[in-house]
Amino acid sequence: MNRQELNILSRRLRNVLLQRFIVCYLLYLCAGAGVFVCVYQYYHSRIWYGTEGFYTVVKFFESLTVPLLLLYVTGGALGMGAFFLRRACRYLDEFLSASESLISGAEREIVFSAELEPMALYLDTVRDKIRESQRAAREAEQRKNDLVVYLAHDLKTPLTSVIGYLTLLSEEEEISPALQKKYIGVSLEKALRLEELINEFFEITRFSLTHLTLELSEINLTRMLEQTIFEFQPMFADKGLTCELDAPADYMYLCDPDKLQRVFDNLLRNAVSYCYADTAIHIALAPREEFLVLSVQNAGHTIPPEKLGRIFEQFFRLDAARSTGSGGAGLGLAIAKEIVELHGGTISAQSEHDRIEFTVKLPLHPETEATLIKS
Repeated sequence: MNRQELNILSRRLRNVLLQRFIVCYLLYLCAGAGVFVCVYQYYHSRIWYGTEGFYTVVKFFESLTVPLLLLYVTGGALGMGAFFLRRACRYLDEFLSASESLISGAEREIVFSAELEPMALYLDTVRDKIRESQRAAREAEQRKNDLVVYLAHDLKTPLTSVIGYLTLLSEEEEISPALQKKYIGVSLEKALRLEELINEFFEITRFSLTHLTLELSEINLTRMLEQTIFEFQPMFADKGLTCELDAPADYMYLCDPDKLQRVFDNLLRNAVSYCYADTAIHIALAPREEFLVLSVQNAGHTIPPEKLGRIFEQFFRLDAARSTGSGGAGLGLAIAKEIVELHGGTISAQSEHDRIEFTVKLPLHPETEATLIKS
């Protein structure tokens, strides 16, 4: 039920109360008129001697006909008005009670009068949405808290190693150049890992406090993919990976190059992290009907469906990533999803038979209000 439907319900309720007031007041006047007619006919149907009680009462009221008539009419109007005002206040009390139950999060069912049943259905829907929002907020907060714990642990581990090896270098008076070089190399490696983790903390802050906007320009998308793949060569070499690109030569596309490059970077980094050693990563780019389709496929452990459905959530990390030195903040795919959707596209993931595939669909003719930068 939207705002317009609520206004219609409110007007309908007012009309019902007004109609009932008018009907009841008319019945009240008719009843008074009926009593008057009966008394009048009975009074003129016989001869009175002046000593009868009925005659005395009638003559008394006859002398005050106009004031009594006004009193009857106005008194009835005020009485009926007070009665229906109390009913309207009862509706308000029901609504306030229901609103209080929504605020307090009470589990009891919202019950209204028959006239307010549509309102009850509406408030039930509102309550369900509030519960869903609260549940999502609690889950997001819990994921963020878990992430802080994981990153704090990850920060402590390389920091301990750096301190340990630097302490050895400081305390050992005679140490061979080879061993000294080894200790310095390990310390540098752990320090770089510390820098990476600290950057992830800044990434979380930037993602939480800013909203992404696009700045469009036409670029050679094929060259962007080739450049991104080239930058990953050291990571490929560490795991004995090869990367195969199937894309049209010099394919031009209108997009935000910096942000779209970030999407490719996140997808390729994810593929490397969860790829079996000594296997191949396949990247394909092809225009199909109304969409430009990019797929990134690698061999890796099959992702369970329940985790696959949450893989684009903020701060969500697969268990395998948490136990490795390359575990990220759980923001890469969430940011990639937002960037793709800002371009008017979609991103999805599939995993079965030890294969993982991410598919990005971008419109061939993007329509967006983003700033257009002329090359």
